[in-house]
Amino acid sequence: MVWSGDWVAERLGVRLVGDGGREGELRELLGLALRRNPRRAHLLVSNVLGKHVPQLPSVVYGTGLALGHRVRGLLGDEEADSAVVLGYAETATGLGHAVADGLGTAPYLHSTRRPVPGVARAGGFEESHSHATSHLLLPEDPTLLTAGTGRTGPGGEDPVSGANGSGTASVRSVSPAASVRSVSPAASARFASPTGLVPSVPPAASGASPSAAPLVLVDDEFSTGNTVLNTIRALHELCPRERYVVVALADLRSPADRERLAGFAEEIGARVDLVARVSGTVVLPDGVLAKGQALVAAEEARTSGPTHTADASPSRTGNGASPSGTADGASPSRHSRPSRPGEDGATSRTAYGPVPSGAGVAASAVRVELAWPAGTPDGGRHGFTPAHRAALEDALPDMAARVADALGDARRVLVLGSEELMYAPLRLGTALEARTDAEVRYSTTTRSPVLAVDDPGYAIRSRLVFPAHDDPADGPGDRYAYNVAGAGFDAVVAVVDSTADTPELHAPEGLLAQLAAHTDRVLLAVVPSYVPRPAAPSTPRSAASPAENVSERLPEHLPERQEPPVLPEPLRGPAFSSYAPQDVGWLLQDLSDTELEAPTEEREEAIQGGGAHYAESLPVEYQPTPRYQALFKAALDTSAARVARAVGTVTETVLAERSPRPVLVSLARAGTPVGVLMRRWARHRHGLDLPHYAVSIVRGRGIDANALRWLAAHHDPADVVFVDGWTGKGAITRELAAALAGFPGFDPEIAVLADPGGCVRTYGTREDFLIPSACLNSTVSGLISRTVLRSDLVGPDDFHGAKFYRDLAGSDVSGHFLDTVAARFDEVADTVDTDVKELLSADRAPTWEGWAAVERISEEYGIHDVNLVKPGVGETTRVLLRRVPWKILAQRGAGADLDHIRMLAGERGVPLEEVDGLPYTCVGLIHPHYTRGATGADGRAVAAK
Repeated sequence: MVWSGDWVAERLGVRLVGDGGREGELRELLGLALRRNPRRAHLLVSNVLGKHVPQLPSVVYGTGLALGHRVRGLLGDEEADSAVVLGYAETATGLGHAVADGLGTAPYLHSTRRPVPGVARAGGFEESHSHATSHLLLPEDPTLLTAGTGRTGPGGEDPVSGANGSGTASVRSVSPAASVRSVSPAASARFASPTGLVPSVPPAASGASPSAAPLVLVDDEFSTGNTVLNTIRALHELCPRERYVVVALADLRSPADRERLAGFAEEIGARVDLVARVSGTVVLPDGVLAKGQALVAAEEARTSGPTHTADASPSRTGNGASPSGTADGASPSRHSRPSRPGEDGATSRTAYGPVPSGAGVAASAVRVELAWPAGTPDGGRHGFTPAHRAALEDALPDMAARVADALGDARRVLVLGSEELMYAPLRLGTALEARTDAEVRYSTTTRSPVLAVDDPGYAIRSRLVFPAHDDPADGPGDRYAYNVAGAGFDAVVAVVDSTADTPELHAPEGLLAQLAAHTDRVLLAVVPSYVPRPAAPSTPRSAASPAENVSERLPEHLPERQEPPVLPEPLRGPAFSSYAPQDVGWLLQDLSDTELEAPTEEREEAIQGGGAHYAESLPVEYQPTPRYQALFKAALDTSAARVARAVGTVTETVLAERSPRPVLVSLARAGTPVGVLMRRWARHRHGLDLPHYAVSIVRGRGIDANALRWLAAHHDPADVVFVDGWTGKGAITRELAAALAGFPGFDPEIAVLADPGGCVRTYGTREDFLIPSACLNSTVSGLISRTVLRSDLVGPDDFHGAKFYRDLAGSDVSGHFLDTVAARFDEVADTVDTDVKELLSADRAPTWEGWAAVERISEEYGIHDVNLVKPGVGETTRVLLRRVPWKILAQRGAGADLDHIRMLAGERGVPLEEVDGLPYTCVGLIHPHYTRGATGADGRAVAAK
């Protein structure tokens, strides 16, 4: 397959080297082109940014959303809810906005090259390798970058409604219509001073202590790190922060640049994390800049003749227009122009129709009135809050419907944004994808000149050239649209803001005319340019930290990214767990020397009272009586073949459908014995030595993000198969799916031994039967506790924790359980083959029958909390061993599968009710409204149903 960087690589010797040998991932994300630039001749062309290469809007938006989800997972909910996102113009304005959406509640601001009269400049900086370098920061709310909140408008008002209040507008979660595959592991790094967080400017000088609100900086690629370094330095001097997060599609810094930024982070005493979709290095041979410039000059000379097709700008001057883009050859004036349709919220006379001839546009162009929501900014130039986001989400379906109506029967459509205006057309594109059956693509114009070469091994196949049409502060100049000509679009929707809806746009050599030469239909959609309101009086700043002087502090060149921390290798037995070292690697930290156990009643009261999360402590390990141990062994002897059959069935299904060499990742700890057994089956039947790791997932907190980072760095995420013991109502199934939304590439579907709840499609059986490993705690799970997640024990760069109960070695039956089940593998092999053949052709779609039953039971028994209803034999056993049970519901006539349940219930004095119509063998009900000494749902007495 031809890579869109081959042309440049062959002629200049430029190479992309992916970290961990993942060159294919870099090539999937990036192509190469050349440009006339005195700083850097080559251009990395992203296939998912929506700038130079038309792409599905859902892929572009989904890529940014996924990065935002990963940032939220990295920060945790509390820090994420206080974060502010800053994107870089022009290429990352849309990406940064999508990252902010992925964070959920973050206000967003992007730098701009367009000064706005009446808006105070809060900062500015230079970008060393860009074609156009000057960036301005123009937030409407001057405290956005200094207070770290920015969730309401100036004066605390809701920017949309004007209501004064402390709450933020709710934000709808928008999923991309097309999945986006991750092509590199998440990279996050901690660079904190070993002596603590120390602001670079002493508080006495800066007037501020370090802010706990993280600042998230987003760019499309990081080549040196200069841009980000200078931005952080300047903003840190103005408002010191404890934490920064740097986000990009590609991290291509040299090792020296990575070390430099790491040293800088330690110098200012702040933590700097990194999230990137792919990382690697651009290898540039000596003299590449001069060779690249010579190659550009030679290609431009070669293609300047009349037969040239790569530069698709038609020289249509039959109407008297000169190549300069005006009728008389004069440069367009930046200082005088007529008022424009749509400016300052004005609307045209019809929803859509031919643009009036007075506007000067070709008759084939059609103007679409979007009905943009009043008071909503066109983007993040002056700030974009959660309330703005909610207003836009509400309006998108109607705006897409208006465009779809105007498109008629067009089947291949391009939504074309304009320079910094990337987010509005992107979201219009995603809404249009959902609205129409047409193929919709998205890209934007740019001020960056790039050589066009009509070769499949080159990233820029064609270009349109037209005059700037937004009265740029640096004067008139050419602008470009790449890979539009010759792409086969039968309609183009040009989206501009009203500031850019000028005579130059409609001129015979303007953008609309250029588009009309290459497509059958051109639509024009104008978004009203947002005019910031005058800032309301706010709390006076310290004289030592005036925001108006920020621009003087911003250095000239800024860097871009960071090296991830070195995560430890997995823990293995016998140092951690009684399992053999090859059976499982635990992606956990050892908390064996920490006192974490609390009496069951105290834990229950704290959990239900909201004073603690269940993962912040451990229950006291249940010590089985001799009678219970004998019951476990009898149950194991009886059910070993049944368990072996389920192990074989789920393993063969995984091998057939998921991957021929899967990486098993069990959810500690109930999934870990199953993962070990699946590994043993694969080795016994197929001679496969499958990797197996155990990771922590916590209901309400998600999966261990650092464990996922470790897995992505060592294995292909597409090969990872998550394993658990059984499903109850499916809470962990849903938790995993939600947690993995920020980690593209991982498949969220769990493979389980038993799926009585109908929650997954990869299972060994859907019967609710006794899995003997559910009967005990650590003594059947390698002597490992359940996992722990507590902020004082687990830092942002740590794995979740667990304990190794070495002192219980005398009671350990972990090995006995595994050996007993594995001994039955040959006995069930033929039955497994039959089961798998039937399953692979069956409809195994989740029914979620169990969830519906749990909701019904919760209401019927007056509990009103599904988290206190634990369905299935395994979950009921857990209730009896770890929680404060209220009562047990048992299927009438259930047999030996419930012998241990009956024994445990008797020992704890818990009533057991036999009921009809139960979809599970049994259901455990945790004591609702629990306080120590209470015995019933009302906290006083049991009221039997």
